[in-house]
Amino acid sequence: MKLFDVYPLFDINIVKGKGCKIWDDKGQEYLDLYGGHAVISIGHSHPHYINKVTEQLSNLGFYSNSVKNMLQVELAERLGKISGYDDYQLFLINSGAEANENALKLASFTNGRTRILAAKKAFHGRTSLAVEATDNPKIIAPINNNQHVTYLPLNDLPAWEEELAKDDVCAVIIECIQGVGGIKMVSKDFAQGLAAACKKHGALLICDEIQCGYGRSGKFFAHQWLDIQPDIITVAKGIANGFPMGAVLISPALKPIYGQLGTTFGGNPLACSAALAVLDVFEKEQLVENAHIVGEYLIEQLKELQKDYPIITEVRGRGMMIGVELAVPYKEIRQRLLFEQHCFTGCAGTNTLRLLPPLCLTKTEADDFISRLKQVLN
Repeated sequence: MKLFDVYPLFDINIVKGKGCKIWDDKGQEYLDLYGGHAVISIGHSHPHYINKVTEQLSNLGFYSNSVKNMLQVELAERLGKISGYDDYQLFLINSGAEANENALKLASFTNGRTRILAAKKAFHGRTSLAVEATDNPKIIAPINNNQHVTYLPLNDLPAWEEELAKDDVCAVIIECIQGVGGIKMVSKDFAQGLAAACKKHGALLICDEIQCGYGRSGKFFAHQWLDIQPDIITVAKGIANGFPMGAVLISPALKPIYGQLGTTFGGNPLACSAALAVLDVFEKEQLVENAHIVGEYLIEQLKELQKDYPIITEVRGRGMMIGVELAVPYKEIRQRLLFEQHCFTGCAGTNTLRLLPPLCLTKTEADDFISRLKQVLN
């Protein structure tokens, strides 16, 4: 059997990681400014993380959701406290797509509606309704194209208010910083107006924090920069530092019903131990604050670089979620960063380098990246 060939791969075999560095099977070291698609939150192979997951595995790797799991209870309590949502409810699953599927399903259970509003260039996952809410026709199969979703321009509040005024919208789902869409930022005025319109017209507001959340923006959630409180929040990626996990944070106004949602693997003991270890490190090493301080420093350094290199047309983002817009397609610069300067970066659209480093990135490592990028731009 061969692998189903859907990924365009770099010819590099990564076998080891530590902090913000990774190594291939030939011993070459790389600076990781991408964190495996924003998944690595506390750094590769953090010793506390390794110890906690290993300890849990030695006791119990898995049992089903037919019995109590006190690790789930502990995670809910601690996540509520650190995020500022201690009155919300937690449902645990395995991925970001699952989180959005369950969020949209729960919204529809709540108000009985079927229509969704999503932003142009949105990315919310690759399954069923999550992929239908993703503005990319290439990955929406005919079976998923069920006319549930209307895509609207980001930050165009009148367009969203007009659709919400039809009083048939089930939910609005939005990334407060678009990832795949190119690190496009939601404005505070738009976010607050949208939240008010959702409340007025009975639609639930879902903030997809799968990429921009979990400390990456310099606050625990990116929407907290905008002074809004969504009905439902979805998370994944950084929640367990690479262990497959996702979660839905649910307003206390939404009441659970037995059997309404369910999962086999979600919230298993290993996943919970990984997620608790992440919160331990967040608190001990103040990684959300570090994401803000070092992220803003890196953005400042990139903007200084822009003054000398007009090939950089814009730098945008918050914390450790940064887009570097180029006057040319990113492909050559990204490849030279990887193969000449040994630095991993991401991309979006055709002209944007996307930076999503582990939240433990230091100013020294940020300077190192700037130096490597200069070498390429020269």
